[in-house]
Amino acid sequence: MTTRILFVCLGNICRSPTAQGVVARMAAEAGVPVELDSAGTGGWHVGEPPDARATGEAAARGYDLSAQRARQVRAADFKAFDLILAMDRSNLATLERLRPPGTATPVRLLLDYADSSRDEVPDPYYEGGFDLVLDLVEDAARGLLREIAR
Repeated sequence: MTTRILFVCLGNICRSPTAQGVVARMAAEAGVPVELDSAGTGGWHVGEPPDARATGEAAARGYDLSAQRARQVRAADFKAFDLILAMDRSNLATLERLRPPGTATPVRLLLDYADSSRDEVPDPYYEGGFDLVLDLVEDAARGLLREIAR
């Protein structure tokens, strides 16, 4: 059975496309069937590729984000996906406010699946830290894929 997962951050140009790219490659390598997408709770970057800094850091570790384009979360996502994973508590709260009545798709933090003591993936857009984002996302991706494979 294929698991459909949506990764969500604020603008969909740093953290959530990174998560999509990392999980896509790791799932393919592990033979875990997934359908993945990413989106932002805000619409400022709709149609844009991921941030060049995120793309560069990901490429240095062998992940390709080049085909991704930013989009905003939509109501239909709560029915189209089996799991929605937010990068931080703020986006988690926004997703719960956007949730259409009667939808039960689980919405969780990505780092719920990580061994890290952190619970949020920090936003590197202004402060940098794209390497830390990748470290955290890789950790969570391993845990996520272990759980899906069960």
